[in-house]
Amino acid sequence: MAVSFERYGRLYYLDPGGLTPAVGDKVLVPTDSGPEVAECVWAPQWVSEDVEGLPVCAGIATRADLARDERNRRRRGAARPVVKRLVRAHGLPMKVVGIDYVPSPEVFTVYFSSPRRVDFRELVRELSRALGARVELRQVGARDEARLQGGIGPCGRDLCCATFLKDFEPVSVRMAKEQNLPVNPMRISGACGRLMCCLKYEHPLYQEFKATTPAPGSRVSTPEGDGVVVGHDVPRERVVVRISGSGRRCACDRADVCGPRRAYDSAHPPARTGTEEGNDR
Repeated sequence: MAVSFERYGRLYYLDPGGLTPAVGDKVLVPTDSGPEVAECVWAPQWVSEDVEGLPVCAGIATRADLARDERNRRRRGAARPVVKRLVRAHGLPMKVVGIDYVPSPEVFTVYFSSPRRVDFRELVRELSRALGARVELRQVGARDEARLQGGIGPCGRDLCCATFLKDFEPVSVRMAKEQNLPVNPMRISGACGRLMCCLKYEHPLYQEFKATTPAPGSRVSTPEGDGVVVGHDVPRERVVVRISGSGRRCACDRADVCGPRRAYDSAHPPARTGTEEGNDR
């Protein structure tokens, strides 16, 4: 099953154990600070592969659990304007990204972003007095800031990092070039200002396609005639060929454009067995 602590937030997968909650039910999720309330967004179902190491759902949330969760939400909401006010009072170059609250013992964790290192020791002391609890400040990067705040990507869907993406894998401009994307920061950057994580998704397909397909400029044979490869259409697994003589372009399936393979087969015909020779006679 899958749950989310925030609406349209990141998904967390659980082992339902002996429970069968429906979509929309409030359940308890085991955490380091105790069971927390989350909403079931994917009802329990069997999967084809064995999945190990998932935390087990701690039960269905009771009225007392829901009341405790609502108090925690109010505490987080009330702390945000206090933190922002004191940050402005100290003149620190900090942007408050998110606030977490643990009731026992009372601890506020303030996540912030900043272009440089910040000396917030005096700020922590004033926040502790104003909130009446221990306060921890943690600086996060641009990608983690987008994950905490959430948003909509260029594709029109919720950000991958805020929903299902667990770890940030390295992404390079070379991936965009190999996928024939314009190397324009405005086109290949996400909400965080960094290269979009989704450039990593289809990159192995482009690598495999280019490794097993004639490169642009290669002479090949196609059902339409002989020609020269002038481009690749990787999503459709097609090769764009300019036919010799007519100059017409055609898009052929990768399996039909196998000039090097045909040349190899003609130069190295398969050996015939004695049974095949006897059948020919």
